[in-house]
Amino acid sequence: MARYTADFVERGYNNRAAVPDHPRFLAQFASLSQAAIARLNPALDLRYGPGPKETLDLFLPPRDPRGTFAFFHGGYWRTLDKSDFSYVAAPFVAEGFAVAVANYDLCPAVTVAAIVEQARRAILWLVDEGPLHGAVVEPLVIGGHSAGGHLVAMMYSTDWKAHGLQRTPFVGGVTLSGVHDLEPLVLSTMNADLKLDEPEAQRLSPVNHAPETEAPLAIAVGAEETSEFLRQSQLLYDAWPRNHPPGMRAPLFVPRRHHFNVVLDYAEPDSDLTRATLALF
Repeated sequence: MARYTADFVERGYNNRAAVPDHPRFLAQFASLSQAAIARLNPALDLRYGPGPKETLDLFLPPRDPRGTFAFFHGGYWRTLDKSDFSYVAAPFVAEGFAVAVANYDLCPAVTVAAIVEQARRAILWLVDEGPLHGAVVEPLVIGGHSAGGHLVAMMYSTDWKAHGLQRTPFVGGVTLSGVHDLEPLVLSTMNADLKLDEPEAQRLSPVNHAPETEAPLAIAVGAEETSEFLRQSQLLYDAWPRNHPPGMRAPLFVPRRHHFNVVLDYAEPDSDLTRATLALF
């Protein structure tokens, strides 16, 4: 922690300050998601665990799905909602895949560690219960943005046999603008909600763990994000070489994208981000 100052951390991790017109993009998230729900008619608020927000929305294609994409939203484990990211489902449903967009309880009501456990429960629910609701979970690809990217990486460092499965339940994943080293956040203003100390931040940092699977992990980030978010993506890419997708010789630095509009590329069927995710199936 000696290499960080509170001012440096705030500049590197306060994405709303780095993108002053972020409310415009948050409004776009909501409007696109409302349209997606109206058009795709998902099953809403399927419960995967006991917590107040342990629910997910399941989008199904018109015919039997070819697989499922599970998505975890961002918001620094403390804001936003699955209903802000329903639009992510549209390109995948159009390609014949089911999509599960998951919620989780938020800090400070729960800890980051508790949210990681909720993400595991969401995946276990999909494996056990998803087929009863029309989802095909072989293959399953997982993805997430920002805090959701952290959750995806933590799923890679999970011993799924200890959770009753014979093997890793997913065949690939995407961490988009993910936070993979939580230690700097101890000095951030948002830690008033996260309540991380250094040992807990280290324990919950994916870069401090070896992945339990060689499933490919696409690591992507907006090329115009802060230097710290670019570092976070490169850090995990360098730490987990066995998980590089074929042909991906560096993180996917998405041109002309910052922390808020990079995830909007999931609304575009032909974006590099959407194509890289579909390739994981």
